[in-house]
Amino acid sequence: MAVLAITQLIGWGTTFDMLGVMGRVIAPELGLPNEIIFAGITIMMVVTAFASPGTGRLLARHGAAKVLAASSVIFATGLVMLSAAHDIVLYALAWIVIGLGGALGLSAPAYTAVVEREGMNGKRVIAILMLFTGLSATIFWPLLTWLNDAFGWRAAFRISAALHLFICLPLHLFALPKPVATHTQGPAAETPPIALSEKQRRTAFLLLAASTTLCTFVSFGVAPSLIEIFRQSGASPAFALQLGSARGIIGISARGLDMLLGKRGNPILTSIVGISLMLASFAMLLAFSGSTPVLVTFILMYGFGSGILAVARALLPLSFFSAKEYGLQAARLSMPQNLANAAAPVIFTATLDRAGTGLTLIICAVLAAIALALVFMLAAMVRQAARQPVPSLP
Repeated sequence: MAVLAITQLIGWGTTFDMLGVMGRVIAPELGLPNEIIFAGITIMMVVTAFASPGTGRLLARHGAAKVLAASSVIFATGLVMLSAAHDIVLYALAWIVIGLGGALGLSAPAYTAVVEREGMNGKRVIAILMLFTGLSATIFWPLLTWLNDAFGWRAAFRISAALHLFICLPLHLFALPKPVATHTQGPAAETPPIALSEKQRRTAFLLLAASTTLCTFVSFGVAPSLIEIFRQSGASPAFALQLGSARGIIGISARGLDMLLGKRGNPILTSIVGISLMLASFAMLLAFSGSTPVLVTFILMYGFGSGILAVARALLPLSFFSAKEYGLQAARLSMPQNLANAAAPVIFTATLDRAGTGLTLIICAVLAAIALALVFMLAAMVRQAARQPVPSLP
């Protein structure tokens, strides 16, 4: 699945990750404060969230390749609009378009393409895609910085648009292998991995939505505030930066380990381990002073837990729903997750600035504990269903 690895890398690197190095370059020329510029990501995530249910229906009707191809065109359009922006109006409109592209092209549609071609055995490939997603900023931050220095930020965005049109679009249309019919049609594709009644299916979806949304809310809320958390816990500015930078490396390492497990991995067990590590890290930092060993242990536990949890979120629907309906359910689940992603940084930053690290960590621990309880409920549902025969959907 090298095709999807390349297109996801470009997709995330030129949109969600892009403002990390370009935001403060754009702001002075547009005459806008930094917070307004960075609100572009919030606009993107909100639009992506509300467009996700419609994306699920498009995936079920047309297949992932066509949806991904459409996203390439839409991303390119949004980036060209961004390159032409001279005021807040076109800037905001550009991020609305990019948000629509995100719904059609990032994460859930790519994972659906994997399931269409690999069926229920696509867990390892999805883990590989998650690994590349984690590397997108590492690759595109220096690349965008170089393009900005060489040609200016407007040209950098136009070149990014060209990547979508001349690399991603042809790859989506012509280089993806054809879906395997048995993974998208017929009894095998329609057979869920466990036997659930219609009521149990609804309950499973709600538990999945609630647990994954709480986890992504904590992850996306803590990530941009980690350095400040370390600083308030007693770390020097230089040490806080080192610890914050280590989180990315630890998270990618965790995703790599999950990838190596491949078919042997269990998304529910992985979720339990990941949430437990995060919960323990918050409790430890609350209970003990912010000495160097405590802070290092915290970032190891939190980084590894959040890293493997990111993979588990993508794979959990495969534990409850058939290959045929994976795209629809994954897209539906991404709506509350993306809304949480949009709101979390603002809420956590405000809490940290006004109430300090203590209350912030308490909130994280409580939300993680609730999410862990919900995943245990899912595990109990799987154990109960395992005792029943697996029916085929009519």
